[in-house]
Amino acid sequence: MAMVEQQDEDQQTGTLSLEHYLGIVRRRHLQFLLPLFLVWAAVWGASWVLPPKYQSTTLILVSQPTMPTEYVKPNVNEDMQDRLQSITQQILSRTRLLYIIDQYNLYSGKQHPVSPDDKVERMRKDINLELVRDGGNQITAFNVSYLAPDPHIAQKVTGDLTNLFIHENLEVQQTESEDTTKFLESQLETARQALAQQEDKIRQFKALHPGEMPEQLQSNLQILSGLQAQLQSDEDSLGTAKQQGVYLQTLLDQSRAMQGSTKTSDGTSVGLPALNEELDKLKAQLADLSSHYTDRHPDVRKLKEQIAKTEKMRDQLLAAPKVKDPDATAPTPDPSQNAATANIQSQLHANQVEAASRERSITEIKAKIEDYQGRLNQEPIREQELADLTRGYEQSKENYDDLLKKKNGSSLATNMVIMQQGERFTVVDPPSLPAKPEFPNRLKFCGFGLALGIAFGAVVAGAFEMKDDRVHGEKELKALLPSMIIAEIPAIINDADQRRAQRGMWLGWAMAALVGVTILAGSAFSYLRG
Repeated sequence: MAMVEQQDEDQQTGTLSLEHYLGIVRRRHLQFLLPLFLVWAAVWGASWVLPPKYQSTTLILVSQPTMPTEYVKPNVNEDMQDRLQSITQQILSRTRLLYIIDQYNLYSGKQHPVSPDDKVERMRKDINLELVRDGGNQITAFNVSYLAPDPHIAQKVTGDLTNLFIHENLEVQQTESEDTTKFLESQLETARQALAQQEDKIRQFKALHPGEMPEQLQSNLQILSGLQAQLQSDEDSLGTAKQQGVYLQTLLDQSRAMQGSTKTSDGTSVGLPALNEELDKLKAQLADLSSHYTDRHPDVRKLKEQIAKTEKMRDQLLAAPKVKDPDATAPTPDPSQNAATANIQSQLHANQVEAASRERSITEIKAKIEDYQGRLNQEPIREQELADLTRGYEQSKENYDDLLKKKNGSSLATNMVIMQQGERFTVVDPPSLPAKPEFPNRLKFCGFGLALGIAFGAVVAGAFEMKDDRVHGEKELKALLPSMIIAEIPAIINDADQRRAQRGMWLGWAMAALVGVTILAGSAFSYLRG
């Protein structure tokens, strides 16, 4: 029984609470609707009073180079975001913006003149740059927009900004590309000078040490071997010449002795056996040399000439007439013997000249052999010194070749940029002519005014309700009485009170309908005309 009574009390409390709030709405609807409408009307009216600003927008596509990168590699900054940020800073510079401001007479305050710096700052706020990225977070395009009170001005300024972006991008790429090429050219010239210095050092080193270079080792060995063979040949020839000289000197002495001596019993000269003996020796030497050398060998030919001369001398001695004078104690001078003696003297002189020439040749050859042996001894040292010089030369040449390759590639990239075959900006959507202002957004202002009016109306109605100390409900009355209520007297309502209550109710509904219709009409007008 107690539980049922408690539920009835709770239901009664809920009913009374709902009736309490409904009563507040009936009593305070005018205090709520009037502030709501006034606030909404003020905000909505402000959206029509504020000067409109129209936004013109264009879409610029970042076109990739038409030339494949494997053929011509770009020599400029490939980070589009950094390059675009740099271009934006240049375009938003004070000089560029002041030129556009003066061209279209922007931000000209008639009553309150605006300084150039303030104009530039206001224009920077009205310019908006929005990047468009692909799935790989790469910039593929970007939007450029500008706010202005006049839609045509907004379109023209956006077009000028678009042209600035396109031309500035080409100029920045060309400048960076040319600067890169010039830098590589300067580095290449420095590398060329370093390479020339290395080449000059190697040239001077080779000039200071002729014949001692490692690449001349084999030729030096061959020359040394030839000199040693020539030395051996000249020494052999010198020995033969010396023997021949001794022999000729002996013949000369015998020939001179024969001119003052007697003949033998058979009339033969005393020197003839010696000539025959010498011929036998020469022929034996010829046979020995012929077994080792050909007939064209110099020693073989000289030996044959010596044999011929000796045979000629022997024939002259044999052909000399034999004159006998028994009574004479001294020989009679013979002209043929004098000729033979002169011939022997001539041969002896030639032999002495040849021996002296051979000695000089041997001395020269020994000096050359010593020189080439010295070259061979210096070859390991020169090889190490040349290796040190060559190492620096190879490094300089490698650096030069690398810079030359980079410079040629940079020159191609610069030509590609000049011919506009590289990465460039292309206008996809031209600057639009806005039909509706971007600010203020009157539909948003309408919604914001409605929300603000509801909040303000609720605050005003709540304030009126809190200040009202009258009792408007049974629950409030019970809370004020010290004892429980035993019986209730129903309200006695006459016709006048009933008509007054109905008028108040209809007035409230009419006010609510008027406010609602007005707000809906204002919202529709803002949507259609805003």
